[in-house]
Order: sequence, then structure tokens, then C-alpha cells
Amino acid sequence: MSVQPPVTPPMGPAVTPPPAPLSTLFPAAPVATAGELAAADTEATTTVDPYLPPPTPGSFAVDAPPVPGGGVVDAGGAASVPADPAPVPQRPLSSLVARDISAWFGTHQVLDRVSLEMPAGEVTALIGPSGCGKSTFLRILNRMHELVPSAGLAGEVMLDGEDIYERSRKLTDARKHIGMVFQKPNPFPAMSIYDNVVAGLKLTGVKASKETKDELVQRCLTSGGLWNEVKDRLRQPGGGLSGGQQQRLCIARSLAVRPQVLLMDEPCSALDPTSTRVIEETIAELRQEVTIVIVTHNMQQAARVSQRCAFFLASHGTPGVIVEHGDTEAMFGEPRDQRTHDYVNGRFG
Repeated sequence: MSVQPPVTPPMGPAVTPPPAPLSTLFPAAPVATAGELAAADTEATTTVDPYLPPPTPGSFAVDAPPVPGGGVVDAGGAASVPADPAPVPQRPLSSLVARDISAWFGTHQVLDRVSLEMPAGEVTALIGPSGCGKSTFLRILNRMHELVPSAGLAGEVMLDGEDIYERSRKLTDARKHIGMVFQKPNPFPAMSIYDNVVAGLKLTGVKASKETKDELVQRCLTSGGLWNEVKDRLRQPGGGLSGGQQQRLCIARSLAVRPQVLLMDEPCSALDPTSTRVIEETIAELRQEVTIVIVTHNMQQAARVSQRCAFFLASHGTPGVIVEHGDTEAMFGEPRDQRTHDYVNGRFG
């Protein structure tokens, strides 16, 4: 999408008029309920994802009774320990670039020509006081902004050089390639841990065998730092997990469709320090396989987990802008802008 040029009246500052609401440009996608996901079958027109793990001999069967060590009991009563998941083909890591993003809710402009590059294989932290537009910017990155009826948008979001807002691109494609983990854990509470992980496959129409799903569940829960805690109770409801475990389950669910980018909107704000530490360790490991963009109000967390950082600010009723962005260590150690220095040192916000 192209940026609309600002209209300058004879007197006063430049005003950028809002474009038509996004709902008129992109039809809203249906929201699947837990029951619909559970009832969905894979006999409809589906595609096989080449990056799903191939089935391997000795993969575990989740319907069999658990045994110590995470194994299962076979038909003859013998216990076996599952083999390690088969290696998944490694694909190049993806970069995400936002160009001249402006956003509105009705006539209220919340972002003004924001541009930011989020490099492949790195964690980019978005920081700034409440109300500066960083969460809105995050939701624009996977087309969630358009779910608001009055939302307007100008600019481009390029995933590996392709605009995700191109009219020919499906909304489900954007959501598949750019996943989201929200501030509050939101697993399907009545679904089992296992079904929570594979729910995304049904929603995106990816066909997978039972053995492949078993491998996928183990791999995603391992990547999410949860496998060792739940491997013996995969058929229990996801809603029965602790808050920190539910958040890691949501991370595992996002990873199941093999996203190229993972967005996180304050994923630790509702968690205790121990759970926060586990999530941060998970983020550090995940950046080896997915590009991550995280919104956080915790300056220490931003310094710990990110390689790049962007400081958003909106003041005196003006739209949010990026004051400064770059290497995290440099921004926290020697920021170029005095406002950045004041914010990261706790003088406001």
C-alpha cells in the first residue's frame, strides 16, 4: 500500500487525512471457535507443508498410557522411550520491514510515518510509554489492525520483500507466516494440550499424518520450553496449566505452523519472575529459528533478550513516532537522543 501524502493547509501544522477504513479494503476473516477447530477435518482441500517434520519410526503415540521418561506402552505391554524428533529442513530466516506506517482509529491518528527494519534471526524490542502506538504497530505487522472497523492504515509491511497488505495476499497467509503471542495467555481451555498445539494446522488447512502431528507436538513443546513438564499429560486440558505454562503453550501453538516471524505483545507482563525467566530463555533459543519482535515495558527485559531496539514516543496529543532505533547495547549505553536516555533510565514513562 502506498503512503498518502500529507495535506498542508495554509496555516498550522501538516495534517495527514485518514484513508478509508481497512474493513472496506480487506474483508474480515471468520474467527474459528474451539468447537469448530476440534470438529475440523483434514479431508478438505489441504496442502502439505514441506517444513513439517517427517514421521520417523518409534515416534510416540499420545493415546497410549505414559511411562516414566516420557515413553509409551505398546500393544504387547512393553515400555519404550520415544526417539528424538527427526530433523526439520532448515530454511532461511526472514526479515520484516515496515515502511512509512501511519495508522488511525477513525479520525484519530496514532502512528505517523513509522519505518523500521527487523533483521532476520534477531529479537527486536519495541519500547516506550503507554499510549505511544507500539502495540498498534505490532498488530499492523500481521494484519490484526484491520479487525477494528474504524481502523485506517497507510504504508507497507514487507516480509522478505513482499507486501503482506497486497490485495492478492490472503489474510490467513499473513497470519501463518507471522505469528502472534498475546499479553494474556489464551489457550483453548477445553482442548487438550496436544490439540492446542495442532489447532493451527486445522485453521490453516495443512494436512499432516498422525505420526507427523506427534512429532510436531513434541518438537514445538520442546522449543517452547514445556515438553518435560507436560509430556505425560498431553491429553489433559490446556486450561489446567499454570499461567506461565499456558503462555509457553501459546508459544508452542504459534510455532506449529512454522511462522517466519513471531510477534510477542508483553508476553511476561502477567507472569511471576520464575516464569518470566523461562520465557526469556525460550526467546533466546527461538531466535535461532524465527525472527522475533517483542513489545515490553520492562527495560531490563528489553536489554536482556533483544539485539535491536526501537523507542516509540507520542507527546502532547501527537501521533506516535520512533525517536531512535538501533543496536540495543548502544541505545541503553550511549543513546543519541536525550529523550531515549531519559526513558531507559526511568526518568519518565
